[in-house]
Amino acid sequence: MFFIPSAWYDDGDSSYYDGHPVKTRHLIVLGVLCSCVDIELPLSPSPARAESYVAGAVGINFADRINSIAGTGPSAGVPGPLQDFDLQNSITYGGKIGYFPGHSWYGIEGEVLHTTPHIKGLADNPATTSVDPDAGIHFRLTTVGVNFIARYPGRMVQPYIGAGIGAGIAHIGKTSTVQSDTDVSAVWNVLVGLRTFITPTIALFGEYKYTGATLQFDQAFGDLGGFSGNYRAQHILGGLSYHF
Repeated sequence: MFFIPSAWYDDGDSSYYDGHPVKTRHLIVLGVLCSCVDIELPLSPSPARAESYVAGAVGINFADRINSIAGTGPSAGVPGPLQDFDLQNSITYGGKIGYFPGHSWYGIEGEVLHTTPHIKGLADNPATTSVDPDAGIHFRLTTVGVNFIARYPGRMVQPYIGAGIGAGIAHIGKTSTVQSDTDVSAVWNVLVGLRTFITPTIALFGEYKYTGATLQFDQAFGDLGGFSGNYRAQHILGGLSYHF
């Protein structure tokens, strides 16, 4: 707001400040400039603060196969190629925590996902001749990783892409002919998604993720050794995120 100092006084077309005449139109211009300054200062942009979020996700794992099967231990060197292990589709669920420095286009995201794409059966696989060919194997995989995210930092809609690495904790269950075994292997993934804000702090998101790892269960067949193979899976996920 603009105040005329008490030292000013008006006398027709001119005003006086400390005895010196100043045109009224000069006062008008000065008043407008001061008013503009008064309006602009509150609207001046403040530095963007960092953005963090937590999220939960659930979806479907369209597991491809465990391929490039090879024997390990005493089973190493079994002539191939060996038949891939078919996997069942399964539910995937987990959580995320993310951080973007300011309202920037890049960020980092920690993630934990769990899925159970059980192995359907081992029929016609030379590496598993001693195993019931029609028996499936319980298989679960928990991945813990870090994703690097690039996004369009829109206020309402944010498409994004990313890639990540981490560790996969894989476990196969015990059957009448297969031993329970656990493997920890490196895991990688690529992803693409879209986030839509329904309030300033809450958003819905959908995401496609492609995951890969090389698993090795050395004790799967007991004294006969085990097997290794490449795990590949496609995930369709949806969830809710809270931003603060």
